[in-house]
Amino acid sequence: MRRREFLYLSAAVPAAALAAWPRRLKAVEPQLLPGWRTFEIVTSVEVAAPSGHTQLWLPLPASVSSEYQRLLSTNWDAKGASHAELAVVPGYDVQLLHVDWSDAAAVRPVTLTHRVATRDRRVSLDAPPPARARAAESASTLKNYLRPTTFLPTDGIVRTTAQRICAARRDEIDKARALYEWVVENTTRDPKTPGCGIGDVGSMLRSGYLGGKCADINALFVALARSVSIPARDAYGLRVADSRLGYKSLGRSGDVSKAQHCRAEFYARDYGWIPVDPADVRKVMLEEVPGGLPVSDPKVQAARHALFGSWEMNWVAYNHGHDLALPGSAKRPIAFFMYPNAETGGERINSLDPATFRYEIHSRELES
Repeated sequence: MRRREFLYLSAAVPAAALAAWPRRLKAVEPQLLPGWRTFEIVTSVEVAAPSGHTQLWLPLPASVSSEYQRLLSTNWDAKGASHAELAVVPGYDVQLLHVDWSDAAAVRPVTLTHRVATRDRRVSLDAPPPARARAAESASTLKNYLRPTTFLPTDGIVRTTAQRICAARRDEIDKARALYEWVVENTTRDPKTPGCGIGDVGSMLRSGYLGGKCADINALFVALARSVSIPARDAYGLRVADSRLGYKSLGRSGDVSKAQHCRAEFYARDYGWIPVDPADVRKVMLEEVPGGLPVSDPKVQAARHALFGSWEMNWVAYNHGHDLALPGSAKRPIAFFMYPNAETGGERINSLDPATFRYEIHSRELES
């Protein structure tokens, strides 16, 4: 049997298996720690071989304060630049630092420094919170997170797959739970995937190969949710500290240059935005111990329960953007914005190629 045929036939299996799962799990979960923590994040970037007009775009932490993140300050040093400013990309309100050099000889390293406060996030699903305790979301915003994107189609095989998974599910939380469990069961973390992946959900489902990294696995959840009218969004960001919940694979401190990580959220009436992260369940399975862990391992099961409804905030959120047209660029939009981006001489530089694009990101926790 071909993998694609198996995918179709197995799509309804998790829904049947979920009949044994209570709507709101009472399983033991990792204890999220209260209180705010403050981190300093320093990004240093150098375009190795500028060859004409050169531009640089760096992602910024989300500036809108929430119950789990606050941007405290942003500073940068861009010597020799013809132009350097904070900018907002319309549509998803993605914030970034845009640096422009008209003369290649003037290009110098750029340093960007943030201070960000975070605290662990958990949405209780035992009962809806009081209306005053949750931030209201506008109809236009919710509509925005139902739309298809270049890599997140919501029709065809995506919708058909989601409908099979959600058969007989009652509401947004039950449907999202079914999608989450299906993604955990059917995907694999592929260590050979460059960076965090590209999140091409249509290609993943058509090929039947559901391997990749966080931007692939969590994008799959988001596209499936949108296809059955559940607002959902990727959350692109960066790990900035070791996990305090006992997971070696779910944290990074010090040099976090390669610690980019994509998470996901969905929206449920009476609850607001609910955090999830099926990709990190797969990361625990592959990387927590040498040789990996089976899905039945208690540590995997604890992560699986906790990551439907909570995020440990040793991670900083950047944005929810898709199909971003970088200001000042004549190139096609980028799928998402989680890495430093640059162009020189009219050509886009590969953000994952250290030979031409050198950057380091360091984080440290500050004393309260």
